[in-house]
Amino acid sequence: MVPSRKKKFWSKLYITYVRWWISRNFKELNVQPFEPRPGHSILLLSNHFSWWDGFIANWTAVFNLKKQYYVMMQQDQFDQRSYLRYIGAYSIQKGSRAMLESLTYSAGILDQPDNLIVIFPQGELFSNHETHIHVEKGVYKLMQQVKGPCQVVYHCILIDYFESLKPRAYIHLFDLGVATELTFEQLKENINAAHQQALKNQINMEH
Repeated sequence: MVPSRKKKFWSKLYITYVRWWISRNFKELNVQPFEPRPGHSILLLSNHFSWWDGFIANWTAVFNLKKQYYVMMQQDQFDQRSYLRYIGAYSIQKGSRAMLESLTYSAGILDQPDNLIVIFPQGELFSNHETHIHVEKGVYKLMQQVKGPCQVVYHCILIDYFESLKPRAYIHLFDLGVATELTFEQLKENINAAHQQALKNQINMEH
């Protein structure tokens, strides 16, 4: 694995760029009200349907959850954008011994309450209209290694246009529980219950 080399200067510069880039391409980024658990790091599990997902999760982490942003990336994707290591990205390679190293490294990040890691539990891109969220076992293996208090949060991005030429991104956040207290079955049930609730809530979004 390739670890993160997160730097404050580059992280601040990057989030400024993210803010500008999102404002250019979206009518609105609407994050629904959510109160994180005090003194907990956050494992942010997000649905994954577009190139934008990492940018939007970064926005949520910094401006709404007030956490230091880290993101786990597949090795091939990381190799194409290795500069992202300076804003919190690090690599994981499935099916290799290095994967265990990446999970241990991730747990160490989450032992610090100011930190947040973004993971896309589906493992690949799926349609924004997907009604079931597949959760890979590696996510749970990571949760088992975390020693400090860590809140698991589902981060659901849903897109609507309404009357605008530009899309609106709505971010629905749900508390799934504490990492060390969840079984794998509970994690899967909780994330899918949250996803179904997000789809229901989306119908009533104001615009």
